[in-house]
Amino acid sequence: MNNKDFIRLKTTIAIKAVLKIIAYSLFSIWLLSILVDGLFNDILANSVSEYSRSFYLFCVSKKDFLISIAYFIVIAIVSFFVVRNLNNNIIEVISAMDNILKKPEEDIKLSSELAIIESKLNKLRIDLITSKKAADDANKKKDDLIMYMAHDLKTPLTSVIGYLTLLTEEKEISYPLKEKYMKIALDKSLRLEELTNQFFEITKYNLHDMPISKQNIDLSFLIGQVLDEFYPMLQERNLKYSVNTPEHLYMLGDGDKLARAFGNLVRNAIYYSYEGTDIVIDLLEKEGRIYAIFKNKGDKIPDYKLDKIFDKFYRIDSSRATDTGGTGLGLAITKEIIELHRW
Repeated sequence: MNNKDFIRLKTTIAIKAVLKIIAYSLFSIWLLSILVDGLFNDILANSVSEYSRSFYLFCVSKKDFLISIAYFIVIAIVSFFVVRNLNNNIIEVISAMDNILKKPEEDIKLSSELAIIESKLNKLRIDLITSKKAADDANKKKDDLIMYMAHDLKTPLTSVIGYLTLLTEEKEISYPLKEKYMKIALDKSLRLEELTNQFFEITKYNLHDMPISKQNIDLSFLIGQVLDEFYPMLQERNLKYSVNTPEHLYMLGDGDKLARAFGNLVRNAIYYSYEGTDIVIDLLEKEGRIYAIFKNKGDKIPDYKLDKIFDKFYRIDSSRATDTGGTGLGLAITKEIIELHRW
């Protein structure tokens, strides 16, 4: 409600109050005149005369003065009830405002004379609901982003731990291989630092608002880099992998985000593969579209769970949560990243 509306509303209420006082007072005075000077004039005169002749003569001599006092009393009484009614309206409005805070989903119902205020309060109520929903959505998106980033931090951290474990446990490791492992561990540590820095900036956006920095990237090379991160995990579960892809397969995309998506798929394949089996990755281009197909050998996913596997926090096998430390976000993140690229 702007200042003009507020002034107009105050003026309307004041005019209505004055008109009520005038109308009710005139009616009351008219009714009093009829009763006192008309219907009950003789009865009142005789009663006062019998009670006190001197008082009766006083009333007759001061008739105009007494009538004026009577009219004043009538106006005072009428004004009292009109003002009290205004106070009741104020209490009604205050109660309605409290109800907006306690039960915003309920419509506000006020007296007919407060129709303007009722309309304004209902609009305020809807605005409050909208604002609260927007705030809740913003908080939920920020919480999701924090979970996303925490999930992404796990991949390089797992890789660092894996390679350092290999360096510690393999006593007869060759120097070139040791140097390779150390370099990969260092690269992943730097990647971990980069993701940590991004963590503080990314909370300003929801995932759909994150800028996509598209460049011409080689998917064949990218998938090779992603698989390097998971070498220790593959070794631990005695898994092998094969990649079927053209020597170079280029596309416009965000390399970092696609690396996240592919990494989530590889991790998922490792978690749910039988030990000693192969993971097969096919990258191909067909009719202007690029397909990335990840295959592994593991327990079949029941049909009734297939529709839920891309839902946030959904785990196909919740009993494996302790073993894998997963949050059920990997495939949800992958889906949103792929949708960002409009694949």
